[in-house]
Order: sequence, then structure tokens, then C-alpha cells
Amino acid sequence: MMLKGVSPLLSPELLFTIAKMGHGDELVIGDGNFPADSHAERIIRADGLSVPAVIEALLQFFPLDTFVPAPAGVMQPVDENAPEPPIWKDFRRLLEVGEGRRVELELIERFEFYERAKKSYAIVATSETALYANIILKKGVVIH
Repeated sequence: MMLKGVSPLLSPELLFTIAKMGHGDELVIGDGNFPADSHAERIIRADGLSVPAVIEALLQFFPLDTFVPAPAGVMQPVDENAPEPPIWKDFRRLLEVGEGRRVELELIERFEFYERAKKSYAIVATSETALYANIILKKGVVIH
């Protein structure tokens, strides 16, 4: 798809999907290890793309919910004593730049994350290789 001002990382299917989503709907962006096919009612393939690249491209058009404390959630590592996954710093930076405000990351237990993914509007399946690089984004409203 070639449009002015639209990242070529956003497929027509992904753009159509986020346009149909409403306030409070959730979108999962999964890494290469995430069981997207078995958890998705709607799946969008983003093969060859990283999770940060998809987040950055999405946030040009996708408002995050401002009515909840944490409109973004990540899968908590199984080992609670493990250091924070390095990719989460990228997530925080991209969310802050995209939203123009600090965005808290909600830590979601692994199986709870899977349950929320099953109930999400759609799952974007990437080829991300970083561990714990899954994120759930809650859509907000567009204010003119």
C-alpha cells in the first residue's frame, strides 16, 4: 500500500482493523514466540517486523485510552526475580513519544495475558525475537 504519510509497515488489513476498533478495544502485538494463531479470533500477520517498529507506526493513528491507569500491558516474566526485559525500555520510549505523555506498563501474569489476548479485538503476529516482547494496547478516543 502506498499512501502519503502512512508507514509502509502498516498493511491495509492492519489499518482497516484499527479503524474498526472502538474505545476500550484491545490490540495485542505479539513476538515471534507468542501463540497468536491459537489465541486470535482475528490475526494480522506482520512477518519480518519487530514489535517496536509496529508500535511506532501504529501510534501515528492509534490513540491510547486516557481513562485507565495503564493503557498498555506486558507479559510479566515467569521468573519474577528476573531483570526487566530490555525491550520494555523501547516500549516506554515509543509510547511516551507517540502519546506525548508518560504511559505506564501494566504487568500481566502470563496466563492472564493469554486470556486477555483471546478476548482482544485482534492479534498482530510479528517476527520479533526479543523475549517478553508482547504488548496489549487499549484503544482510546480521538479528540478533535
